[in-house]
Amino acid sequence: MDISSQGLFTGTQVNYYIICTTKLWLFAHHITMESSSDLVAMGRFIHETSYEREKKDVIIDNRVGIDFIKTGDTITVHEVKKSRKLERAHRYQLLYYIYYLMTVKGLPKVDGVLDYPESRERVHVELTDAARAELEGILSAIPGIISLESPPQPEKKTYCRKCAYMEFCWV
Repeated sequence: MDISSQGLFTGTQVNYYIICTTKLWLFAHHITMESSSDLVAMGRFIHETSYEREKKDVIIDNRVGIDFIKTGDTITVHEVKKSRKLERAHRYQLLYYIYYLMTVKGLPKVDGVLDYPESRERVHVELTDAARAELEGILSAIPGIISLESPPQPEKKTYCRKCAYMEFCWV
């Protein structure tokens, strides 16, 4: 799949596709609620105060924002998260960064690490053939959701009550 023909995405869009397509649509249409969320503020604080020696917020092509990168024989992309509760969404966000660096930028050896500083855990992530196929399916589906005239109907999930968009969907 050529992602350039699909347009460029952000890692946040991939993350939101996994979490909630309503949230993805709202975010893509510049309806952002995160600025008033205490949980988002806590996540931002953890990001800013963890791994202070690293050069953070690496922006590539004005679209891809990576928390930090370690270089060596293999380039390792790091994504810092508050907790493992939404690990599948975190994983696919990180897989997108790996995919982007390999596919668009032509880097041969890229892997990733999900960093959870509060629990002192790290999860290593590699772009396997199966993960690539699923990610390409996600990347193919995102434009269809974003192009809808109105947001998809929200689905009630266990984490809705902590979502910054909860009032938009359920009040």
